[in-house]
Amino acid sequence: MKLMKFAQRDAIPYIVESLFGGSDAHPIYSDVLIPRQRRHPMPVVMVHGGCNTGTCFLRTPDGRPGWAHDFAAAGIETYVIDWPGHGRSPMRDKFLSLSSRDVRDSIAVFLRQIGPSILLAHSAGGPLIWSLAETCDDLVGGLIGVAPGPPANLVPTMDAAGEAKEGVQEDAEGGFPIKARVNELFFVDEDFVREYWFSGPAAPEGAAASFYRSVVPESPRIINERFNVTGDGIRVDDPMLVGRRPTLIVGPECDPRHPRHIDQATADMFGAELVWLPDHGINGNGHMMMGDTNSQAIADLIVKWILETVPGSSAFS
Repeated sequence: MKLMKFAQRDAIPYIVESLFGGSDAHPIYSDVLIPRQRRHPMPVVMVHGGCNTGTCFLRTPDGRPGWAHDFAAAGIETYVIDWPGHGRSPMRDKFLSLSSRDVRDSIAVFLRQIGPSILLAHSAGGPLIWSLAETCDDLVGGLIGVAPGPPANLVPTMDAAGEAKEGVQEDAEGGFPIKARVNELFFVDEDFVREYWFSGPAAPEGAAASFYRSVVPESPRIINERFNVTGDGIRVDDPMLVGRRPTLIVGPECDPRHPRHIDQATADMFGAELVWLPDHGINGNGHMMMGDTNSQAIADLIVKWILETVPGSSAFS
């Protein structure tokens, strides 16, 4: 691999650092991309989904710089976290029982360490940021859900002891919910990545095989909470409190997990703006849109929304 010369490094419009934060029980590692010239006073914290790490925001399956680099190059300080027990965030004992609330509460500690931020979440990260906006109201200046999981208020309860078998449920209307075995780690295979994550024609060639190398095992409790098995998902008690700040939902065209009505229901609950990508001439995207061939066009759209919509004060009011 050819190393960059110092002059080339100096020309890059941002600096890359790292940070350990979060709670003692559930530490969080974060990459930090700091622009040399900031265009917005609040940073963006990128929150990945289940079976993922922050690498989904750092590099695309075909080797291009990911969204974190796009945002930093546009002048937005960007934190890319790994959930506790994922990637470079240490795995503590009892990972099988790690809950969405454990992850949420550790991110809350992280936010208190870095200050008011704009939260961008993908997939199972959605319920985390909706809840954080309610429980850490003064630390959340804006919300961006990228094919986000809705709050449990909008997810039908799945009976753990009922007729649903473990695994993916054949329910296209409900976004193919999943029920995990509670006594073992939850894994996805390459076929799952191809069918449910890189399912659109905008996916790079060989995306599933390449991205699968970054996939990690997941706590079955987190999977079951995301799909509200036994009603244990994270609910929002005060949607108006959550939606009082600028909120954006981004929906892709070819995501079997997110037919348009699911993202529309989330947007309606919070009074958020729904950006359905085909309406903006951005087509062919699956669930992992940040890794698709047109990922930069989506990043540009979100950055523009931040700069034009999210207030610049450090405390949102």
